[in-house]
Formats: sequence, structure tokens, C-alpha cells
Amino acid sequence: MKTSLIKILESHAGLAGLILRAPIGLILAAHGAQKLFAWFGGYGLDGTGQWMASIGITPGYLMALLAGSAEFFGGLALLLGLLTRPAAVIAAFTMLVAIFTVHIGNGLFMSNNGYEYGLTLFVALAALAVQGGGRLSLDNLLFKKLNS
Repeated sequence: MKTSLIKILESHAGLAGLILRAPIGLILAAHGAQKLFAWFGGYGLDGTGQWMASIGITPGYLMALLAGSAEFFGGLALLLGLLTRPAAVIAAFTMLVAIFTVHIGNGLFMSNNGYEYGLTLFVALAALAVQGGGRLSLDNLLFKKLNS
């Protein structure tokens, strides 16, 4: 168990982890807050759930809760660098679902509600899943405590 946790926490990314984590974490947390709490012009769980159900993602309320939670709590975890790899994997999966259920039919470009933004987030999240949180992360602090 300890060995698996150490592998999840360990990262040699240096400052690159923070440079990637901070903006991605903030963006995801803000998008999740739109879905969960109707902040920043979002529709909250009810509105997002109704929209998801209307495009065939059912049950809409549950899917809105799952997507919003993955984005909000995953974004906060990324911002802090806490369990970066698992948070990045969950958020990356959420981006794939968004790409293939909402955006893929609209082409690449955002101007047509395409998948370029979701793809960009997915790639950044995949990089974080591979490299981990980096030197300035709670993961690194925990890694040092567990390894001493």
C-alpha cells in the first residue's frame, strides 16, 4: 500500500508541474462551480442536469453531479497538487466524455462549439497524470514525509 501511494505521489516535474497545474486547476474548478453551484454564470445542478438529459446524457442530474464534482474537486486538487495523478485521470476522462458527447460533431474549432478546448484540457491533464504534481505540490510534501 505504501509503495503504491509513493508511486502516485512521486514526481520529478520540478516547477513545470505548478505551471501546468495552477491554470488547469483554476479553469476546471470554475467550470465545475458553474455546474454544481450556478457560480460564474452557470446553471447549477438542476439546469445542467436538464440540459444533459436533453442531449441524451442520462440521468441528467447525476451526470451533472459527477461531471461538476470531477471538475470542481479535481480542479482544486490539481491547484493544490494533492493526489495530482488520480485527479488528472478523472478530469481527463471527464474531458473525453465532453468531447465525444457534446463537441465532436461540431468540428475542431471552439467558434463552432468544437472540441479544441476540451482536447487541450485533455492533453494537459494527460501530461499531469504522467508527470505528477512537481516540486511545489502537496504530493511532493507527502512523498517526502512518507519516504523519510
